[in-house]
Amino acid sequence: MKFSATVSTAPDQIAVAPGYLQEEWLDSGRRYFRYEMDAPILNFWSILSADYTVKRDEWRPASGGEPVAIEIFYHDAHEYNVDKMIQAIKESLDYFTVEFSPYQHRQVRILEFPQYASFAQAFPNTIPYSESIGFIADASAEEDIDFVFYVTAHEVAHQWWAHQVIGANVQGATLMSESLSQYSSLMVMERHYGPQKMPKFLQYELNGYLRGRGGETIEELPLLLNEGQQYIRYQKASLVFFALKEYIGEAALNEALRDYIAEVAFQEPPYTISTELYEHLKRATPERFQYLLADMFEKITLYDNRTISATVRERDDGKFELTLELQARKLYADGKGNETEAEQLDDWIEVGAYVEREVEGEKVEEPIYLELHRFDGSESTVTLVLDERPLEAGIDPRNLLIDRAPRDNRRKVEDAG
Repeated sequence: MKFSATVSTAPDQIAVAPGYLQEEWLDSGRRYFRYEMDAPILNFWSILSADYTVKRDEWRPASGGEPVAIEIFYHDAHEYNVDKMIQAIKESLDYFTVEFSPYQHRQVRILEFPQYASFAQAFPNTIPYSESIGFIADASAEEDIDFVFYVTAHEVAHQWWAHQVIGANVQGATLMSESLSQYSSLMVMERHYGPQKMPKFLQYELNGYLRGRGGETIEELPLLLNEGQQYIRYQKASLVFFALKEYIGEAALNEALRDYIAEVAFQEPPYTISTELYEHLKRATPERFQYLLADMFEKITLYDNRTISATVRERDDGKFELTLELQARKLYADGKGNETEAEQLDDWIEVGAYVEREVEGEKVEEPIYLELHRFDGSESTVTLVLDERPLEAGIDPRNLLIDRAPRDNRRKVEDAG
C-alpha cells in the first residue's frame, strides 16, 4: 500500500509514523507532523507520540553510496543504552547489506515506549522498543548476554526478513520472518563479541526451547511448519541455523539466503512459503549433510550424546594420546512428545579437545582439536594424538545438536591408568 499520515499531538511532543517527515507545523495549540513513504509498504504500521529527546547519527556503506540516517527517540533520563543501539544498527547494516541485499530505506528509527509491554517490533524503517528490555535494561555486566545489542540487531534484520521477504499466511511463515531474523542477529552478535561468547547465548536458547516444548499443550510442529509457537520460531531456530552455519559454512548459507531474497523480495501476492526457502537451503547443503537438514527442519530430532570417559597418556615423543569413549544416540519425537530411537545412526558429529589459556589476564578456553567424525553406532572409541595435554574433551562439545543433557557431552581429561 502507499502510505502517508498526518498526526496531531500535544505541542511538547513529537509524533512519529513510518515514512519520511515531509512537514511539521503548529495550529490551535496542537503540533502536526506529516509523514510519507516513498515506496509501497505492507499495511502494517505504528504511530507513537511522546516528549522525546532525539539522538542522531548516520551509517555509511563501506562500498560508498548515500548514508542512512539513524535516529533514537527516547525519554531524556533513559540514555543508558542509546549508543549501544546505534552501534548495533550500524553493525547490522554492515552485515546485512553485504550478505543479503541493499537496505531499502534512507533511515532507521528506534522509539522508546513505556514498559506496559516488553517487546520491540519492526515496522518499515521504524522500530518501537520497550523501555524495559532496551532503554533501562542493565547491559553493563560483561558476563551477561547483551540482549540490548541482540534485540536491536534482530529488529533491524526484520527490514529484510518480513519487509523485503514477506511470507504467505500459512504454516511455516515465521521461518522467513522470525527465524531468519534470529540467524541474522546471531551473526552480528558473533562478529561483535567473538565466537567464544556464543555458547552462553545458545545455551540460553536451548533452555528456552526445551522449556517451551515441555509446556506445549497442543502439538509441537517441525520448524518448517511452525505455526507461531515462540519456542520453535525463536529458540529452536537459533539453534538450527547456527548449527547449519557451522556444518555447511557461513558463506554457503548466506549465498543461499542471498539467492532466495533476490528471487522473492518485494513480491506481490501470492507470497513465498517456507518450502521455497527450504529448497534453497537444500541446494546449499552437501549430500553428506542432507540428513541433518531433514532432521532439523522436517522432523523433531533430539540427541543423547555423552562422553563416557576421557583419558590421556604422554608418549615417548612428547605428544599426548587422548582416548575417548563416546556415546551417540538420536531420537525422533512426534508432536505429542512420544520418542522413537533412530533406526540407523549415520551422523557427522564434532569431537573436540580443549586447553585453557590466559589472554589479557582472563582465562580463555581454546580448542586444540575440533573435527567432524562419522558415528554409525551407539558407542565408539576415538583416539587422537595431540601436541598438548587437553583439559577437557568430548562429543559435540559446542552443543550444536539439540541435546537435553548437554553438560555430559564433555569431561575433564584424566591420566590413563
